[in-house]
Amino acid sequence: MRDKINGLLIVKILIYVFFGLFLILPLLSVFLISFTGVPVNIIGSFISLETFRTSISIIAESSLENYSRMLSGGYFSSLRNSLLMSLLVMVLVTLMCIPLAYAIARTTMPFKKIISALCIIPLIVPTFISAYAFIIMFGRSGWVTQIYHMLGGEGMLLNPYSFTGIVIVQIFFFFPYALWPLVAAFKISDATLEESSQNMGAKNWFTFIFVTFPLAIPGMLSSALLIFTVSFSDFGTPIILAPSNLNLIVVEAYREISGFFNWGGAAILTVVMIIVAALFLWLQHLLVKGKNYGSISGKPKQPKLNDNKLANTVLFIFSLVVVLVPVLAIGTVFMQSIATTWGSDLLPAGYTLDNYRSVFTSSLGSIQNSIILALGALILSVIISTFISYFVVRQNSSKLDFMTSIPLVVPGIAYGVALIQTFNVAPLQLTGTAILLIIAYTIRRLPYMIRSTMGSMRAIKQDIEEAAINLGATPLTAAITIIAPLMLPGIAAGSVLVFITVIKETSISILLAPAQWAPMSLAIFQNIMRAEYYTAAAMSIILIAIVLLLQGVARMIGSKKLL
Repeated sequence: MRDKINGLLIVKILIYVFFGLFLILPLLSVFLISFTGVPVNIIGSFISLETFRTSISIIAESSLENYSRMLSGGYFSSLRNSLLMSLLVMVLVTLMCIPLAYAIARTTMPFKKIISALCIIPLIVPTFISAYAFIIMFGRSGWVTQIYHMLGGEGMLLNPYSFTGIVIVQIFFFFPYALWPLVAAFKISDATLEESSQNMGAKNWFTFIFVTFPLAIPGMLSSALLIFTVSFSDFGTPIILAPSNLNLIVVEAYREISGFFNWGGAAILTVVMIIVAALFLWLQHLLVKGKNYGSISGKPKQPKLNDNKLANTVLFIFSLVVVLVPVLAIGTVFMQSIATTWGSDLLPAGYTLDNYRSVFTSSLGSIQNSIILALGALILSVIISTFISYFVVRQNSSKLDFMTSIPLVVPGIAYGVALIQTFNVAPLQLTGTAILLIIAYTIRRLPYMIRSTMGSMRAIKQDIEEAAINLGATPLTAAITIIAPLMLPGIAAGSVLVFITVIKETSISILLAPAQWAPMSLAIFQNIMRAEYYTAAAMSIILIAIVLLLQGVARMIGSKKLL
């Protein structure tokens, strides 16, 4: 019996070692560096006595200098600006999504299905591409700016390189995160309460404000906290649009580690980012955990849709404006990708496919790198998530479940800094290698895969596995040959999601990718920084097309699974 248990036990230990080495240790390392100001070679300290003595001497000189700098000076201003920006985005996105969610869930608004479909578009666009699109639209030579001049305006209607520009980009490309939970909240509200209000003589607007709206408040608060975390952790938009005089914590952390090699400064900013993101995700989890916000009024009745023509017309115009901004942004990037030149005119001077030819001749390696790296992360994610789901469901391993949730609270830029500081020295000098990049992708996206495979794991009856063991198979053999094949639907759905998010990954790629393994996201970013806008636009469209194709595959898998 001991031999039968050893196989799964070894796998479990290996998973703990993997997370301990590539997640817990980097976070611990960056925490120590926030006090020491220089890297501490924790791994080397277990191997070399000399390295151990050096590490002890470094730790002995720890101080609160970096924390004092955080509380007074540029670091504090970067934290303040980031908090202000995220709070503003949170409030504005919530206010924008309330009428949009109500229109989708509770009205007969015309073209509602088309509007709903268009609301998915912002989710497929990497944030740095959306920021780049706003430069083409609202920059000094942008077509929106030209229309503004034709109407008598001067200067720019919107300066994309500003605090306002960053906020607006985030609003129009992050709103789906808040929209769909709000749609669900409006749909589940009990119609009998609204009818009772109207039967007592209340007007429609009064019923909405005092009956319908309060029932959606819990979902609204949860969505708002999620938007704050997404905005605070976003790296793509600020790195493209933030002006030099605007300090934001994600940009400061990137500059400290990549430009100045200021280990202590990057470490303290990383610690602060993790604390803030963890706090708001914890608040969101606390708000919804174990609570049921349904109304207690007997059997709920299907809500009656609002068919007021004036209200529906106003909501349609508002919804159309919201979804048109991301659509026009992607359309603008596409126009730039087929343009010969595009100066201060409404349309390009000419059209060509040479930009795409250039991508497939000079940058084909980046496309191949993205696919290879994503496949590497995918294979590792499938193996790890399959066993973790088994341990959590079959053995109730709460520690593993908690450990796999940690990446959700660590911003990408913070995790990248932690990995660089941990694996920058021997004996595991992995910084600048494709191996560390694949591992970073895997850890960042494992929670998505695990949630998918765990659902499939719970649906598999334990007696199938027990029958295999009774016939002589070891638990490890049963898990690999019996359980894993039955989990394929969940694995397939999670695989597409992992592949999509890895292809779009920005912060980890920019920080960790070596030149010979530069993925598409890094290549696009570098092209934008070098002002090679036409090539950047063509590669952006290719990236978006790949994501769209993969999402189509995901929908096909989902529909077959339902059948």
